[in-house]
Amino acid sequence: MRAIELSYKNSQPILKLTQNAVLPKRNEKQLLIKVEAAAINRTDLVAIETGRLPKGNMILGVEVSGTVIESDSELFPCGSRVMGLVNGGGYSEYAVMNIGNAMLLSEQLTFEEGAAIPEVFLTAYQTLFWLGNLDSNASVLIHAGASGVGTAAIQLAKGLTSAKIFVTAGSSEKLDLCRSLGADVLINYHDENFSERILQETKGRGVDIILDFIGASYWKQNVASIAYDGRLILIGILGGAVIEELNLMDLLEKRITIKGTLLTPRSDAYKAELTEEFSTKTKKLFEEGLLKPVVDTVFSLEEVEKAHQYMRSNKNKGKIILKIND
Repeated sequence: MRAIELSYKNSQPILKLTQNAVLPKRNEKQLLIKVEAAAINRTDLVAIETGRLPKGNMILGVEVSGTVIESDSELFPCGSRVMGLVNGGGYSEYAVMNIGNAMLLSEQLTFEEGAAIPEVFLTAYQTLFWLGNLDSNASVLIHAGASGVGTAAIQLAKGLTSAKIFVTAGSSEKLDLCRSLGADVLINYHDENFSERILQETKGRGVDIILDFIGASYWKQNVASIAYDGRLILIGILGGAVIEELNLMDLLEKRITIKGTLLTPRSDAYKAELTEEFSTKTKKLFEEGLLKPVVDTVFSLEEVEKAHQYMRSNKNKGKIILKIND
């Protein structure tokens, strides 16, 4: 089968398209999927840089869509259109998927749209509701609002609650997208201090929940922006991992809860439980078009390096997709 395999030479990563990759073998609790599309994630870039690969799989890719070609499941028989998380192996023509991570892909969605759902929507759902305890009386600040997780989080907060949604993004085009998805307060972080704007909008109270991809460089503004008893959910460190001056009294005084999370390293059981609840809560919303994945650009499998560089440039609005078969 065709696949993008990762290797290292003199500690330098090499991504190579091979025509003769080994076809993965499934067990009775897995599906064999003919992959039609896979999504690019920052998890993939981190894996390349650190060598910490999902389950040691030298083929990257943690979310795919495609058609089931081998199955023992009555829920997902052969021929089913599915999407879901995989433990690596997504950048290939065939991949194995745990049955607990599979979701049926409705006929209203393309395979490219299907590949754009699992990682970002599950991450957004987990952070907003399992970790952030978002409800309709709360307010939430979503950083990187035009990113894959950001666009999913805006839609989930809008579709499942009546919470007030604040977002940050770096251009008017990205903010326009956030507005179209349901964001209430739009902040261009190049033009203004987001904490000052939030305090102005909330009459000094701050927001209840912050969903943060940035990390260290946003620390002071996040602390200033968060309300008493607020929850700061950290899912990325694009702005650095080390805070040089940290005053713990800021946390004590405001009674701030900080939670950090990554979805990819979670157990299969955790992902299955999350997938089941997410599917139950959102199936109707997807069918009615009230939730919809945002696809920025589709690249061919051969263009994987170009797709990675596009993600590193931070220009995308929504998901970057690899189309596996033409």
